[in-house]
Amino acid sequence: MAGFLLDSIHIPIFLIISLSPQKENSIKCRELPIQVEKGRLLLDAFIARQPIFDSRQRVFGYELLFRSSLENVFRSSNPDQATSKVISDAFFLFNFSTLTEGKRAFINLTREILLKEYIFLIPKDLVVVEILENVEPDAEVIEVCRRMKQAGYLLAMDDFVYKENLTPLLEMADFVKVDFLSASESERRALVREFAPRGIRLLAEKVETPKDFSEALELGYKYFQGYFFCKPLVIKGKDIPGSKLHYFQVLQEIHHRQMDFRRLEQIIKQDVSLSYKLLRYINSAYFGLRNKIYSIKQALLLLGQAEIKKWLSLITLAGMGTDKPGELVVHTITRAKFCESLAPHAGLFRRADDLFLVGMLSLMDAFLDRPLSDLLIEVPINDEIKGAILEKQNRLGEVYDYVLSYEKGDWARLNEQQMKLGIHEVYPPQLYLNALKWGQEAFHS
Repeated sequence: MAGFLLDSIHIPIFLIISLSPQKENSIKCRELPIQVEKGRLLLDAFIARQPIFDSRQRVFGYELLFRSSLENVFRSSNPDQATSKVISDAFFLFNFSTLTEGKRAFINLTREILLKEYIFLIPKDLVVVEILENVEPDAEVIEVCRRMKQAGYLLAMDDFVYKENLTPLLEMADFVKVDFLSASESERRALVREFAPRGIRLLAEKVETPKDFSEALELGYKYFQGYFFCKPLVIKGKDIPGSKLHYFQVLQEIHHRQMDFRRLEQIIKQDVSLSYKLLRYINSAYFGLRNKIYSIKQALLLLGQAEIKKWLSLITLAGMGTDKPGELVVHTITRAKFCESLAPHAGLFRRADDLFLVGMLSLMDAFLDRPLSDLLIEVPINDEIKGAILEKQNRLGEVYDYVLSYEKGDWARLNEQQMKLGIHEVYPPQLYLNALKWGQEAFHS
């Protein structure tokens, strides 16, 4: 219907799913809230993720963090609806491969959703079922868990605190998740002694610092969840290693108010890897150039200052992260892109590049193991950007703070922040997924 614009309305759309092709009358319906605004369909769903690492800081999986809307945080007390929606949205609305990059998804299940057996919709190799701490292990729950185990699903006990009635579930558990913020050191150690000999893998969650990670690793925990990988292990007086120093010099050069193309050309020519990547990038199908470019100078001129800043920021970041978890690079790139994409929605139409820079530099301390306040003194950026990163002050800092809340799934704070920034809650979920996809592609290119 050309030219016809719809007002903002909600249309109930039913997703019909057969739980088992062998069973009759096994049809389940899910109503997905789809919003139509000015002729466009908009998905009303919020989803974020948190990585789960193994002992070598390789990503094992992601816990999916979900809310159906920010209003539901306050107006809905229906955890069953939230759980069923994270399953349907993750696998039917969003691109699951983008969310988890082929890793396992850890998903919390309430008792009601557990008993409805929605989880059997998901291939067993893609998911770890988390049994919430408030699920009573009655006969029905135990029977469903037994069927899941027989079907090959992995089970995890979430926020585990030992109770005798949990024994039947522990006999089937593959993971026990321990909250490192609330458990004492003696409790952490006792759980390892109790469950490790049984072959149950201990997962330390809310691991927020490198020190927490080291302690958990030493105690015998096998998996780790939290933002410790974003935190620097700062050693006073530590210098930047040679190779990272070169990349850091590139960052310094590209962020001067007046970029010196000749100086930048000389720096890139001194690094075979940078030269190769720049020429490969400019000659890619993305630019569609008729003739091949073989000159570093010509490549820089064709890109222009804005694109040079963005491209070299990505490349140098990856170079500085060679001894860091790959997830740190993806996380940083995704954060930068998410910050940038929020600019027009926060009324900062001309500040997208600045917001990209805020996101990009915000984790530089984790790459270089030096205090961020010291590093930002050495990078020639303006005080407004420094203030946004270090103190979350000014409008740029407010957007950055919003992004941090989104990454952690702190939906309660997001409601207040969105009202302050004037961001409509419909847009960030898709912007986040787009940023995540862009970050993954940039890292693996």
